[in-house]
Amino acid sequence: METLEVSIDMDYTHVAMTVRLDDLPPAELAFHWKSGRLCLDFVATVGERWRRCFERLRTAEDLERWIVATELLGAPVAVSTAQLEWARELREAINRLARPSVAPRRGDRLLLNRWAVQPSPAPQLTADGKLAWTAPDPSAEAILSVLARDAVDLLAGPLAGRIRECAAEDCALLFVDASRPGRRRWCASQACGNRVRTKAYRRRRSERAT
Repeated sequence: METLEVSIDMDYTHVAMTVRLDDLPPAELAFHWKSGRLCLDFVATVGERWRRCFERLRTAEDLERWIVATELLGAPVAVSTAQLEWARELREAINRLARPSVAPRRGDRLLLNRWAVQPSPAPQLTADGKLAWTAPDPSAEAILSVLARDAVDLLAGPLAGRIRECAAEDCALLFVDASRPGRRRWCASQACGNRVRTKAYRRRRSERAT
């Protein structure tokens, strides 16, 4: 039976976990795009950091799929094992720098800045007035540069204080609270929000019944 050793620096328990691949349904391995920022969507490639902490970027091919989904490069790029490790390293630095409940480590900022100065895809205006991206040297490193620059822009900008952790007890996704009052609690109201409200409603009904 295939298993995957996940040796991520967990910000909550600081231990490594073994996750059985056959225990994870495809829905849990799907990528999430609901944070409001690309760098935080990348942080979400680790699921349930506070509990099971399972890796969604299990192989280089998984990172290749994630890069395709960003639509930042015109064509798929090959990812090496070393590039996958670099991506995971950058991801965890971004997580520690952005997550309100976690303290950054020495070297996180330097690592972020080191990737931010690397060549990055540039925005282009197409003939039909749409946005496209081009890179002189399309590669995984170019995407890591985009992620680092997005994180720098977020952490040094006016939305730095609007980074939130989903309040649902079974979710740990980060998101940018762009609501006017700044009191958004869930990464997605239709998902985590509905689940929390439904659970609270059932609890109240049960209490009244007893």
